[in-house]
Parts: sequence; C-alpha cells; structure tokens
Amino acid sequence: MAAMKCPDCGAKRFYVKDLEDEYMLCEFSLENGSIEYLHDEPGEGQIPVLDYTETYCDRCAWHDKFKTLK
Repeated sequence: MAAMKCPDCGAKRFYVKDLEDEYMLCEFSLENGSIEYLHDEPGEGQIPVLDYTETYCDRCAWHDKFKTLK
C-alpha cells in the first residue's frame, strides 16, 4: 500500500472539524497508512473520518475529502 500523504506538501498529519462545532478539531496521522489519532480522546471524542469527510492538512492550506488521499 502506498503511503497516504498530503498531495501538496507531503505531510502525513491531518485534522478534521466537528460538523456541529467548527472549533472542535480531531488530529490524526497517516504514518502507517491507517488513521492513528494523535490525542488520547475517548471514543466519543474522536471524530470519525470517512471517505467524504472534509480533511485538512496540518502543515499547508490543502483540504479535500479524505478519499482523495487514498
């Protein structure tokens, strides 16, 4: 499996925003090709990342649906 990374800058760290609270972020890494949440939030505190979830690069201005990283 090819490494998933930002198509613009090559970063492997991303975040998603809560749809109900845009100030609530959930950060994750794609180091091993799968989602690894960066904080020890309880299961309910983690925002699920699905194919159509708007995903933001942690290092540059890139954002798009998560499926574009696959």
